[in-house]
Amino acid sequence: MEEHRHVTIYDIAKRLNLATSTISRALKDHHTISDKTIKKVKKTAEEMGFVPNTLAAGLRGNKSKTIGVLIPTITQPFLSSLISGIEITARKSDYSVIIMQSHDSYEEEVNMTKSLYSSRVSGVICSLAMETKDTSHFQQFSNNNIPLVFVDRVPKDFNTFRVVIDNYTAGYKATKHLIEQGCKRIAHMTAGAEFGNLYNERKRGYIDALADYGLPLREELIINLKAMTYDAGVKACNKLFGLKSPPDGLFAPGDILAVSAVQTAKKKGIKVPQDFAVIGFNNDPISEIIEPNITTITHPAEKMGKAAANIVIDTIEFHKEEEAKEITFLNTEVLVRESSKKV
Repeated sequence: MEEHRHVTIYDIAKRLNLATSTISRALKDHHTISDKTIKKVKKTAEEMGFVPNTLAAGLRGNKSKTIGVLIPTITQPFLSSLISGIEITARKSDYSVIIMQSHDSYEEEVNMTKSLYSSRVSGVICSLAMETKDTSHFQQFSNNNIPLVFVDRVPKDFNTFRVVIDNYTAGYKATKHLIEQGCKRIAHMTAGAEFGNLYNERKRGYIDALADYGLPLREELIINLKAMTYDAGVKACNKLFGLKSPPDGLFAPGDILAVSAVQTAKKKGIKVPQDFAVIGFNNDPISEIIEPNITTITHPAEKMGKAAANIVIDTIEFHKEEEAKEITFLNTEVLVRESSKKV
């Protein structure tokens, strides 16, 4: 089989008997090239199937017009919506997007940052892996003036832009809702304190809501997870339901965990929401499909993606050197559905 070869400006130059520099300028509508020559060059280029190598052009100018996106996984609906927001905004400014997945592995994340850096991306948007505690591998971007924005899962101490929601208030609202439904022993799943503005903040909201409504904090009802997966949720719920005094409510920090809780409860003959009320987080599509459908907290993922992409593009295009700051979306709401509605 004959190997496919891309048409280059050298091929066009040879056919038209023109200098390669003339072809290059004509394709860019350069003012030194006549309209007649520009039309002829572009027509020939189209006939020959010429496609500009934008990556090579970017590398020559040390500017690839590519945004690197590093996320735990594309399978989570929240992250898919985040990517959608990034791509919509990037496309409007003629930027392309490279998407890489860490699969919640610190080692993979380190390797992916090296790949993005060697690809000479113009900017980076990242949501951290669950395993990540040390973020020094991102310093290569900051040291070389490559815009870096963390979204949702953000590090505690890294001087760069962050785009987050008010996780504390969201956690408080979720717990308050369960209390208002009559729950007294509310369990909570969390992921440790390394993500200062995410799971730990939701947990802080949970703790303060209990305190404000006079309910005791019971450590046995707080489960630390190593992964935000269905299987991890089932394992946690089996542990909770095995307690001498099991919970009558659960605030899960993700809808897939809420789904695992509802299904585990049903298998054990525990009625939802009568005996066990559940609230999730993110308003993923699955929350409306399962029976009973899941009460959840809204999460403006697409808007967050657009905001992150705008920061990267504005920093590049307008050479903005603003002091790194945190952009917080406040519009999270409780969507009350069947899994928690007791009263």
